[in-house]
Formats: sequence, C-alpha cells, structure tokens
Amino acid sequence: MSAFKDLMIVSAAVAAGFVATSAIAAQTTSRIFTVAAIEPKGGAQVEKEAFPKTPLPEGGGLILKEPNAEGRWEIAAYLWSAQQITVNQGDDVTLQFVGINGASHPTTIEGYDQAFTLKRGDVHNVSFKADKAGVFRIICATHGPTMTSELVVLPKS
Repeated sequence: MSAFKDLMIVSAAVAAGFVATSAIAAQTTSRIFTVAAIEPKGGAQVEKEAFPKTPLPEGGGLILKEPNAEGRWEIAAYLWSAQQITVNQGDDVTLQFVGINGASHPTTIEGYDQAFTLKRGDVHNVSFKADKAGVFRIICATHGPTMTSELVVLPKS
C-alpha cells in the first residue's frame, strides 16, 4: 500500500506542477522597447579609399555624397536601432520610438494597424496587445529599404 500511496503523491505533485506551469504561461507579460531613429555615417578621403562606383539600392534609406573639394566622400544609412523585436503572443507591448536623426519618419507597423509620423526630438509611444502571431514589419516610408525592422510575435504554446 505504501508504494501506491507514494505513486499517488508523486502523481499529484506532477499534476500540480502542470497546473502551475500552465498558469504561469497564461499570464500576460508587459514588454517595453525603445526604438531610435538613427543615421550612422562613414566617410573617407578619395586618396585613401576610392569613391564607390556600385549604385546603392533604391529608396531614401541610403545616402552617398560625392567627394567634396577636399576629396572627402560620405555614406549614411537610416535605421531603426532595434532590427528585430521578439515578444510572445498575448504580451502587452509598448514601443517607445525616439526621433534622433532625420526630420520625419512616416511609420507603419504592419498587421497591428499602427501608423504615425516620428519627428526629430520627439518620443512616440505605441501600445498594443500582441494578439496575432507572425512577423510584422516596422517601416519608415521615407527611408526604405534600410529603415525596416521586424516585430516577431511567437505563438502561444
């Protein structure tokens, strides 16, 4: 009888563990991310590095400036500082967009019906429940193709 009693106690403990695990998994988590509009730049002198001849991808996200009178050329790219944000389905998500570089960024978060314009020096918060699993692009309409990030919403398990 003792072995049966021990088995019942272990079974009850395992069942309680499953219930506790399920309860924890069902809880909503609040997630906050800061996403900055940035513009990294690089430059060189033509006597040290030749001016590139390969054309850049179309769109306003990359800027290549011809050599100036002193022979200096520059390249810049507009980017979101977070290239990928991963959350779980059911999470409450807040994205804090901060405008650092670029005068204006008309932005869309696909699949979550979020659209706004971020301006330099401004902070724009977007809050939503991550209720759909999948990969959703965060796009600046002015600075493609480089100013695109991904919101990855992992499905409930």
